[in-house]
Amino acid sequence: MGTLLTFLAVGLVTLIAAGIVLSVVGAVFSLTFGLAHFLLFKVAPIMFVGWLALKIFDRARGKREISAADQKWLDEG
Repeated sequence: MGTLLTFLAVGLVTLIAAGIVLSVVGAVFSLTFGLAHFLLFKVAPIMFVGWLALKIFDRARGKREISAADQKWLDEG
């Protein structure tokens, strides 16, 4: 009878521990997917539109010209 109660206690503790571990893993996945969704569907479109606007403005201004001193500094690096 004592052995059965021991097995019951060990099984109960194992189920509780497994439930806690799965709960933590689920919370981590939920946070990860939430962050990925936010970055992909909220931040990325805004950054893409900004990048596109900068490219269009850069083309509208024509060829970029830099001073001779800046060119020399770039070539030395």
